[in-house]
Amino acid sequence: MLPIVDKANDFLWNVLLIVILCGTGIFYTVRLKFIQVRKFGEGCRLVFGHISLKGKKGKKGEMTPFQSLATAIAAQVGTGNLAGAATALLGGGPGAIFWMWVSAFFGMATIYAEASLAQQYKTTVDGEVTGGPIYYIKAAFKGKFGKFLAALFAVFIILALGFMGNMVQSNSIGAAFSEVFQSRNINIPPVAIGIILAVFAAFIFIGGTSRLAAVVEKIVPFMAGIYIVGSLILILSNITQLPAALKMIFVGAFNPKAVLGAGAGIAVREAIRYGVARGLFSNEAGMGSTPHAHARATAKNPHEQGLAAMISVFIDTFIILNLTVFSILTSGVLDSGKQGTALTQAAFSTLFGGFGDIFVAVCLLFFAFSTILGWHFFGEINARYLFGKKAAKVYSLLVIAFIIVGSALKVDLVWSLADFFNGLMVIPNALALLALSGVVVGICRKFSGK
Repeated sequence: MLPIVDKANDFLWNVLLIVILCGTGIFYTVRLKFIQVRKFGEGCRLVFGHISLKGKKGKKGEMTPFQSLATAIAAQVGTGNLAGAATALLGGGPGAIFWMWVSAFFGMATIYAEASLAQQYKTTVDGEVTGGPIYYIKAAFKGKFGKFLAALFAVFIILALGFMGNMVQSNSIGAAFSEVFQSRNINIPPVAIGIILAVFAAFIFIGGTSRLAAVVEKIVPFMAGIYIVGSLILILSNITQLPAALKMIFVGAFNPKAVLGAGAGIAVREAIRYGVARGLFSNEAGMGSTPHAHARATAKNPHEQGLAAMISVFIDTFIILNLTVFSILTSGVLDSGKQGTALTQAAFSTLFGGFGDIFVAVCLLFFAFSTILGWHFFGEINARYLFGKKAAKVYSLLVIAFIIVGSALKVDLVWSLADFFNGLMVIPNALALLALSGVVVGICRKFSGK
């Protein structure tokens, strides 16, 4: 199955999606007059000035602005930041990280548009506040075509995040703990970790939106803080290697052979492809996933929620993901033969010894588990849209099954499937974003005066 999926990904990611994602980001960056630069400070004040670990309850389905942002970040900060960064370095070389940065910079403008539109077109279904791309897609394209495109997006997101995406999360957690157990001669199969993970996830799924919001608003600041401290200690201990790491990234972006040698077989195309693909998997800008969380915020206006969403991409890619990248590059483990999560664990083990792989496994557990919660939530909204309220329980049971199955599969196949369905999600979402650009510009001018 892997060769078939890889061929499909080659078609999607080598040209089509790079043009769509970066093109949409550049388009919005120009139309919004580099909003990610000129409104960066205001976005930070909105995010960091309203942190609360005990949000007030609003209408059914609503979240506080911080809860919605925490849910979005919970979905963004997952295995893409630990395992995804490692696979990008291996698949596209250090230069892939430069293209991650580029796509994330333009993605900040894209996600502003997504969150603003999610707020603008949110609605109430069965007495519960809800929203997301399915609603602004129908606003962009009237009639049967709009309904078809919205339904197509709904199917893609259920497959991409609810099923394939959550397989990646459980696979990475299982792999991380397997590395810990194997190094200590303890024989616990990854599927056992998957079953335990599925049980805890099911408990939170049953509690609905309110339980999800209560959990993520506490997990996200804690998990990010712990990982930032550990990573900074590792990077600072290898600070003399930082200039060389930066050189590898910038040279590798345009001439991978100069960094990896002619025998590596990595070209600029692979660097761009892995950078954009893993960047998308990490920050989700343009994918249409996080607007589901931003739609439920009790925000003052769509513009403010758009600015908050913009900062979530910065936190995800320019802070958390970079910590992983520089931990690996400065510790000199890129050529260790390790893959995915194991490569990140190898980096931390160079300083923390036997505790290093445990530290990464525990951080990944928090990161990936919070992503599972967010992605289940996003998929459920679309399952309800397609099949009605009764479909929610069936959908949740299927997600639990995929969590267990994913923990036991080969890592290459799981990532390839996730890339494929993530790519398909982008297309209907990007079409709507481009069609509604006038609405987004109007929101920005109305509430910011520019």
